Amino acid sequence: MVYGQANDISTTTIECDENGCKGTFYGPEFINGSDVAHQFSNTMSHKVGDKLKECYNNGVYIKVDFSSIEMTTLGMGSGTVTYKLLIPFISVTEPCNAFTSFDHVGGWSHAPSLATRKKELSNVLLPDDALHISDLKTTPEGLQEYWIQWRNKATQANCN
Repeated sequence: MVYGQANDISTTTIECDENGCKGTFYGPEFINGSDVAHQFSNTMSHKVGDKLKECYNNGVYIKVDFSSIEMTTLGMGSGTVTYKLLIPFISVTEPCNAFTSFDHVGGWSHAPSLATRKKELSNVLLPDDALHISDLKTTPEGLQEYWIQWRNKATQANCN
């Protein structure tokens, strides 16, 4: 699966397979005060979640390998940034050990609102399930992200 988007001011590419998703955003950091570059994290999270579900539905059980996530934000502070993400997957043997939903919380040069995001996501969990949250990932330029995965309650209803 390859996703690409380009316009006058930026380009976004994302490629996913059973080993993970990798992608790049190149463009402005902000437009009219909107954090355009950081929106790439939203796009990537959506694509990762789609791939996790696709693999699960095809009998391939995986989850994100938090310890191997790579983030770079070259050019931050210059007005134009190249934001690269690598979100690798690892195999699991049991369907209920897989994860099929993925999200993040973060921002530039400020602590992510993790408690708020946990509350927002609490209604998407299977009963008695928990969010699995990465350590805080940071880039030298100041992007901070927590990455979050869980069992999707529709896709993995049989794991209840």
